[in-house]
Amino acid sequence: MLRRELPLEAREGHVIRLAEGRIAPAPDGGVLQPIILWTEQMQPLGYWHDVPVALSIEAEAGDDWPSGREWLARLPESRFGLVSTSLQVAAWLRNHRFCGRCGAPAARLDAEFAMHCHGCGHRNYPRISPCIITLVTHGESLLLARSPRFPPRRYSTLAGFIEPGESAEEAVRREIFEEVGVSVGRIRYFRSQAWPFPHALMLGFFAEAASRRIRIDGVEIADAAWFSPRQLPQLPPLYSISRALIETHLAEVAAR
Repeated sequence: MLRRELPLEAREGHVIRLAEGRIAPAPDGGVLQPIILWTEQMQPLGYWHDVPVALSIEAEAGDDWPSGREWLARLPESRFGLVSTSLQVAAWLRNHRFCGRCGAPAARLDAEFAMHCHGCGHRNYPRISPCIITLVTHGESLLLARSPRFPPRRYSTLAGFIEPGESAEEAVRREIFEEVGVSVGRIRYFRSQAWPFPHALMLGFFAEAASRRIRIDGVEIADAAWFSPRQLPQLPPLYSISRALIETHLAEVAAR
């Protein structure tokens, strides 16, 4: 299990090697390389079963390095936080090498995840973008939709970023209406999941549709339809909160 405490005094431990969103496989088939001495360039991440872990950002990924999505699909759920944290911290370090206020080079701080500008004093922390992800239901039926970016035949739940000044519940109603033209009544919070593509925090909800009429936006949504629990399309991967929302609804229907 990942303990989210920076190992400030550690000089050795496991290393996760990452480049271009791809992670090097370790000799045991996982992502944690054997314990070695750390270099100054490595970014401490935390502790894995009380052993310090650091991130090593490489110049290039090897041909046999799986992508972050591939790792999440193949590893146990207990490793999700480890992979997610590595991907998000790597993206933050890559994107905040310079101060966003004055443009001067930024320096990494040891005591926290922070990039500090010695020119103007501005600090950048890892970006986290809150999103809502919602399974819309009408009785037993599920409203699932396709993004133009999805693999063929895959449908998923509706999602979108929370806008400035907006509550999560307001975002649920707005995104559903914008994307598929459906108004919803009761909203129920499910749970959250960090989504490292590149730095989202997904807030999961169930929402009850007021009607079954669909009007897709044709931009973010290529198709949407109501599905019976007994006849479903290709679903999102098991490690995603989208799939967890769907499976929870299916279990609730089966238990009635």
